[in-house]
Amino acid sequence: MNVSLSAWVVTIAALLALLVLDFLIVARKPHEPSLREATLWVSFYVGIALLFGVGLTLAAGGESGGEFFAGWLTEYSLSVDNLFVFIIIMGKFAVPRQYQQKVLLVGVALALVMRGIFIAVGAEAISHFNWVFYLFGAFLLYTAWKLATSHDDEDEFKENVVLAKVRKVVPTTEAYHEAKLTTRIDGKRFATPMLIVMIAIGTTDLLFALDSIPAIFGLTQEPYLVFTANAFALMGLRQLFFLIGGLLDRLVYLSYGLSVVLGFIGVKLILEALHHSGVKWAPEIPIVVSLSIILGTLVITAVLSLMKSARVAKEEKAQEEEVAGVE
Repeated sequence: MNVSLSAWVVTIAALLALLVLDFLIVARKPHEPSLREATLWVSFYVGIALLFGVGLTLAAGGESGGEFFAGWLTEYSLSVDNLFVFIIIMGKFAVPRQYQQKVLLVGVALALVMRGIFIAVGAEAISHFNWVFYLFGAFLLYTAWKLATSHDDEDEFKENVVLAKVRKVVPTTEAYHEAKLTTRIDGKRFATPMLIVMIAIGTTDLLFALDSIPAIFGLTQEPYLVFTANAFALMGLRQLFFLIGGLLDRLVYLSYGLSVVLGFIGVKLILEALHHSGVKWAPEIPIVVSLSIILGTLVITAVLSLMKSARVAKEEKAQEEEVAGVE
């Protein structure tokens, strides 16, 4: 796929325009979006991603379109999983609801910048060193195993080294001062909890990028598709936070579904690396197969999650009614 410089410039400019529009909306009137507002914005961003994918398919062919949709679905699913951590961070730092939009928007901007850097580095490494595919594949298999087995600490947020260092060195106020990052008290400059939260979100985004970039490179090695799939997956994440915040608790099997997806992509990377190295028995997996497995896994995961949540809710209601009857 040959992407011209002008196509890159137009794409990045359009995405930046959307990000600036988002920022202006939040800056003009910090508030907690209503369900209707969040639904409209999420539908808007999903619609743009779908239109982009269709246009890409018409312009560059079904292979490129399929790679974009597979990458976007994977990255979007990982972004939904990341919202669990964002909710935990917001709760830990008691961020006022009307200021959560700003925190999320800055987090999305930081994620776009960091993923852009990781994509450039990853693409350069892949073009020069074939063994990177084995490294990415092994890392994805490890991540899949961690997702499938580690559930004990999912409701906790542990400070990383950067955040702990900042909190130790930088004087910080106890209370929020609207959405300000710093404030002056008795002539002395202090950081506010808002700055600490944004650092927490930003450094967490960095860890998320370590998972998502190898995953997308397992589906396509075209930097343009890698970047746009990531960008469209992150766009609308702010509104998605408010739209499905309550629904996230019902997606009890999401981590298992993502572990299957990442495990599949990890195996796909290793098999294709072996294939290109001349190992005859190692197959190349078509993008149609990859897209079908990813979409099927996510749909099954969502359906089973909602069925279990409904069953648990029904059992809890029956228990409450039984207790009320006894009393």
